[in-house]
Amino acid sequence: MSAANLYMFQSNKSVGLFCFSRSAKGTGLPISLAPWMGYGVLRLDQKPPHGMSRQAIEAGINANGYQLWRRKRKPETTAVSN
Repeated sequence: MSAANLYMFQSNKSVGLFCFSRSAKGTGLPISLAPWMGYGVLRLDQKPPHGMSRQAIEAGINANGYQLWRRKRKPETTAVSN
């Protein structure tokens, strides 16, 4: 399948879990992780977020119909008092 816009969705069931799809409506996303909320669109002229490889995203979509990704949590910082 040729390169196209990729649509990003966020799982409302699993915190920090996101998904790429070629479907603007999220058709075919994993039902077990639904509901999915539209998060954005990645145009052909844009780089994927967080240094991800568009080629790897496209390969996952070709194999599964979608590509999941998880945002890493930022380490918690503790306040130090003097």
